Amino acid sequence: MKIRSLRAWSANLALKKPYTIAHLVCSDVENVFLEVELDNGITGLGAANPAPEVVGETPAQCLENCRSGVFERLQGRDIRQFRRLIEEVYTQFPGAPGTLAALDIALHDAYAQFAGVPVVALYGQKITSLPTSVTIGIMDATGTLEEAEAFYRQGFRILKIKTGMQVEEDIERVLKLHERFGRQMILRVDANQGYDPAALTIFLSATRRLNLELIEQPLPAGLEKSLLEFDPGVRKILVADESILSADSARTLATPPQPFGIFNIKLMKCGGIAGALHIAEIARQAKIDLFWGCNDESIVSITAALHAAFACSHTRYLDLDGSFDLAEDVVSGGFRLENGCLSLAGGSGLGIRRL
Repeated sequence: MKIRSLRAWSANLALKKPYTIAHLVCSDVENVFLEVELDNGITGLGAANPAPEVVGETPAQCLENCRSGVFERLQGRDIRQFRRLIEEVYTQFPGAPGTLAALDIALHDAYAQFAGVPVVALYGQKITSLPTSVTIGIMDATGTLEEAEAFYRQGFRILKIKTGMQVEEDIERVLKLHERFGRQMILRVDANQGYDPAALTIFLSATRRLNLELIEQPLPAGLEKSLLEFDPGVRKILVADESILSADSARTLATPPQPFGIFNIKLMKCGGIAGALHIAEIARQAKIDLFWGCNDESIVSITAALHAAFACSHTRYLDLDGSFDLAEDVVSGGFRLENGCLSLAGGSGLGIRRL
């Protein structure tokens, strides 16, 4: 079955409310969409929202790439060769993970629909459901508690707290959350590269009794060796995010002594499902657990990440809440959310429905 056409466009999707992380305030997000249509009328849909401060690619560049002659030349190619097509485009855009993610997801969706199976079935489903965390941006302690209460009422039981600006304020917020919820809520922390080794030491000492589930990217990328100064038990709960952008960086971080015990895989960093599963296999061999994260993304790419996550037996953590923040989207379906747990909605391909 041949590819009839490809069409790319962008949509600026408003957030339900702005939030702050260590380096910027976000109020809306631009997502790029790519539609792949087959000769029999099947359409696969991909999406991307690369973070330029992390991967060096903007949504505008992603859209331009998706409208380039490289993509036009995919018309007439056989969808059954989708893996080869992904590899071919990678050679043209090796430093553009958003571009690759949009194509990778669209081709996976189209091929799996053509085959009549969910995307996860192409790789073997290992997991059926896992709880996801929801994210609280940087704000004062009162606002943090108010947001946490709202999430608790919605059925979520895992919070990820953005930190990394003022370590004393971070400690206060986390302590107050623990005081309010105790064991009713699991707490994760994402420092977004905001600490230095001294600040991390202060934070760890002040929160040691809280049994935080994990701490994501505490130091800036490039300072991974500084983490080797910390106890192996501490490093076991540290998550590599901005430090891991590709299979090459994954291999480096998987080599003992390991600075991180967990890898955060985002499709927008590694170029889609194929790239994600490559990193996942490196992690499996090194006995490193998987944490699946996201940017503020459409249901399209969030669902694709969930298919990839559920194909890996060493997936332990989900942080796939990016589409919850959107006030609008171009699709529905894809996954089910029940009491804070995510499961796939079923159907062939990604199982999404166009609005």
